Parts: sequence; structure tokens; C-alpha cells
Amino acid sequence: MTRPARSLDVPGLAHKAPIPVGARVGNLICTSAIAGKDARTGELPPDAAAQAALAFHNLQGVLDAGGASLADVLKLTVYVKDDSVRDAINGAWLRCFPDPRDRPARHIVVHDLQHGMLLQLECLAVVASDTQG
Repeated sequence: MTRPARSLDVPGLAHKAPIPVGARVGNLICTSAIAGKDARTGELPPDAAAQAALAFHNLQGVLDAGGASLADVLKLTVYVKDDSVRDAINGAWLRCFPDPRDRPARHIVVHDLQHGMLLQLECLAVVASDTQG
């Protein structure tokens, strides 16, 4: 039996390096770094709130490409330029995961992000079905 292709690609979210934005094997999805850029224009907004909103929107796109949704997210790692973006992250987080009894694990890491990036998301999701399609 041949294993289905595992790379996930979303138009406008491709990395400059030769890596996919995510991968799925069985019922597991793992993303690469997901930035808060506009997938249509490639532009990165200058403010944290806009980057956070776009990053979570882009995360949904990657999950969709893998046959998953935000409900399937098990853990989210957020890389931030500095602690000043936490409020923006929390705002987007609460819009995506409003029920405190149904939120994934989350960890924020301060990291030396470059090129105007204030934050990046990295996700591990477990899809209810292990059928890739």
C-alpha cells in the first residue's frame, strides 16, 4: 500500500525554503512556522493585532488543506519577537478558542524573529479520522 503524499501547501503561504507549510501522516498534522502575512499580497502588516489575526487565519487554511479544523488543534506554539505582542495573541486566541473548557495547549516563546515578523504559529493537530484525502 502506498502512503499518501504528506506535504501540505496553501497558495500564498509557501516558504522561501523548500519546505511545505505543513505535513500530515495518518491523523497527525504538524505545521511549519505560519506567519501573519496576507496570503494574497505577501505583505506583512506592521502591527501585532493584524499579524495575529492573519496568522490564525492562515493556520485555518493550513488545517483545511490537511482535512482538519481549529477543533483538531492539540498544541499551539507561538513564537513572538517580544512580550509586547501577548495581548494581540490573546485576542486572536480567544476569537478562535472562546470556550475555556475546549482550548488546546499553548506555549509562547520569545524568539529573534526577522523581517518585520512579530509572531509565528506552529501547530500540532490530531484529526478525528486518519483517512487522508
